Amino acid sequence: MQKTLDLIRAFARDEDGVTAIEYGLLAALISVMVIGGATVAGTNLNTIFTYVGNKLALASGNT
Repeated sequence: MQKTLDLIRAFARDEDGVTAIEYGLLAALISVMVIGGATVAGTNLNTIFTYVGNKLALASGNT
């Protein structure tokens, strides 16, 4: 029984797994932020290019 308690205590003190989980969560959060930023930037760029394309079509007489 004492050996089992010692193993549980050693496992609770071991922080290597916790550090790996923290790095994984941090990487996931950064990935979500990059994807979100790229989505917003892509939507904004699409709006800008559509606006410019429409203005060029009106200026050239091709509607």
